[in-house]
Amino acid sequence: GRAWLSRTEPRARDGRSGEEEEEEEEEEEEGCCQLYPGHIPTSPLQKALLAAGSAFMAIYDPYRHDMVAVLGETTGCLALPNLRDKMKHHPEGYRILQERPRIRLSTLDMARLRGLPDGSLGREYVRFLEDNKVSPDTRMPAKFVDDEELAYVIQRYREVHDLMHTLLGMPTNMLGEVVVKWFEAVQTGLPMCVLGAAFGPVRLSARKLQVLATELVPWAIRSGRNSSCILNIYYEQRWEQPVESLREEIGIFPPP
Repeated sequence: GRAWLSRTEPRARDGRSGEEEEEEEEEEEEGCCQLYPGHIPTSPLQKALLAAGSAFMAIYDPYRHDMVAVLGETTGCLALPNLRDKMKHHPEGYRILQERPRIRLSTLDMARLRGLPDGSLGREYVRFLEDNKVSPDTRMPAKFVDDEELAYVIQRYREVHDLMHTLLGMPTNMLGEVVVKWFEAVQTGLPMCVLGAAFGPVRLSARKLQVLATELVPWAIRSGRNSSCILNIYYEQRWEQPVESLREEIGIFPPP
């Protein structure tokens, strides 16, 4: 009835047109469906289409981080709850879920981290960012995960990705990214990581493929299986800890 009246009456009583009222109602309904800021509700079919398109683009151009992010969100329906449960059953992981820390330039004291001793997690993390000219602010916010807590889990995974590079001693070139993806695939079970680990090597030279197959992948798989969950470490409270000590605590074998 309201819709019919809005089409028949040129102006509503408060001076707004019927079309304006309909648009406001649609915006209100969309806002009610949003589970967190930036959330985009999608149907299973829409998720499947997004997953297929983002997978194609991610394979075609592995540096399309936006496509990699979409792929991770639309295919992580089984892996993300499993990671969330691991965090809930671990004291440090549970604190992270409750306090929701973020790793961004606005939350990092870069001057303090630069002043930490060489070999500490904070100093080596900043060194990694500067040497590879990357920033924690480039990580895409979650959009397509239909659960507010799981959205934080995948956001946390993205924001500790550079810390995985630091702990594994891997650069951001294609070889380093593939090695980190193998480690993360074993650790997280995210299909996006599995896809990156499987298809990333197609762009490598024969020499790098040999090193990858004989040394780096076996080491990454062993480290991934031996390590405790990487999301259960409150990295923001470990900046002073030596990288070697944290590797031993998590269970990462020394890089070859």
